[in-house]
Amino acid sequence: METETVSPVSEERRAELILGAACRLFLGPGRVNMDDLARDLGMAKKTIYRHFPDRHSLLTAVLDRQFGAIERTLAAAADEARDQPFGEQVRRFLVAAGAELERIGAAQLATGRGDAVLRRHVEQRIDTVVYQRLDALFEDGHRRGLLSAPPALLGAITRGAVERLLNSPLPRELGCTAAELLRTTVDTVLHGAIRRPGDESDESEVTS
Repeated sequence: METETVSPVSEERRAELILGAACRLFLGPGRVNMDDLARDLGMAKKTIYRHFPDRHSLLTAVLDRQFGAIERTLAAAADEARDQPFGEQVRRFLVAAGAELERIGAAQLATGRGDAVLRRHVEQRIDTVVYQRLDALFEDGHRRGLLSAPPALLGAITRGAVERLLNSPLPRELGCTAAELLRTTVDTVLHGAIRRPGDESDESEVTS
């Protein structure tokens, strides 16, 4: 009996459908298992496992896709703010990052959901995609003489603010998003740290 062959294009399309559905379900509220995914797709679990050997490999692919999208969003935000004052560049970058991380629940994934390997994967991707870019932005501001505080200190403060707000019930209690609160936090923290034209340098300021 002849074995049915599936074209590479249709196999690629099926893998894309699986990944798309997994992004929608696994990054949504509540816990979802492979049975839920198979039911949503209307296909057998063995078909899913043919493309993704286990839940771990599927979730890793989901996270990589989402962080790829975040990276593109942050690159676009940086390009749009390129000619803006330094403070506006930082603000737009952080607001875009906060909105994207909030949207996919990255903080919750990093601290409470999934296994330890996936948590480390999320933490590493957040560090690479968001925090290393933020550190580079602060270092650039420091080289240009635009910061009155060490870039490492500002990086640590903003990291803490991002992670705290994404995990906090405060946005819900105040009826706003974590990204909106992050915008206020960034404006408050950076107001005294970014030098404006005409500011006099102060030898007593903490510098690196």
